[in-house]
Amino acid sequence: MRIGLLSDIHANAHALVAVLTSAKRKNIEKLLCCGDYVGYYYEPDRVMKMMDDWDWVGIQGNHEVMLFDWMDGKNRDEVKSKYGSGISVAMEKLAVERLQALSQMPELVKFNINDKAVMLCHGSPWDSEMYVYPDSNSDTINRLFTHDPEFDLLVFGHTHHPVNWEQADRKIINPGSVGQPRDRKFGAAWAIWDSDTNDVMFCREEYDTKPVIEMCRQYDPEITYLVDVFGRT
Repeated sequence: MRIGLLSDIHANAHALVAVLTSAKRKNIEKLLCCGDYVGYYYEPDRVMKMMDDWDWVGIQGNHEVMLFDWMDGKNRDEVKSKYGSGISVAMEKLAVERLQALSQMPELVKFNINDKAVMLCHGSPWDSEMYVYPDSNSDTINRLFTHDPEFDLLVFGHTHHPVNWEQADRKIINPGSVGQPRDRKFGAAWAIWDSDTNDVMFCREEYDTKPVIEMCRQYDPEITYLVDVFGRT
């Protein structure tokens, strides 16, 4: 089975369209997503609707937690000044049922595919907000492999940087970010895992960022990072 590995879509529907179009061409049968469907950008409703057209498994990310805090009236000024209007837009655009579904997602899931044990987390299995970068020290990487020795494939996100580590056929993968890659490589990042061969292929889909940039300038003109991170204007 060919499975798409996604993370950190961040309400960037144009990026997700590019990924899912490619996924259909590549005969992807299932999607696994490591959270952060909302935040930063402005089309969470389109993102979630597109995801629902697929067989998919997902977890919460830290931006979903921000969304729930926003619903409770917590940290609104801090979130708005640091991340922009994405969370408030999600509150406006997502139906109550969708908000409830997101709130019920777990922070970590374990399941089997083709007799392989799969684990999804956002930051790390023991801390959903921990940043594990490609240049993380060997102690951190070893802890990922030893924290729960039962997995064959561990998929995480949060850093927006792709990662591929392997020990004795056990894999740890960060597919990078669909909606906001931070490795300064243009395009929407994701990966494909073949559960039969255990091979992983990293993908990057080019798309027109101009509509997203126009929304950034409409909603958050003062937060230039939201545009600059794309690397093209």
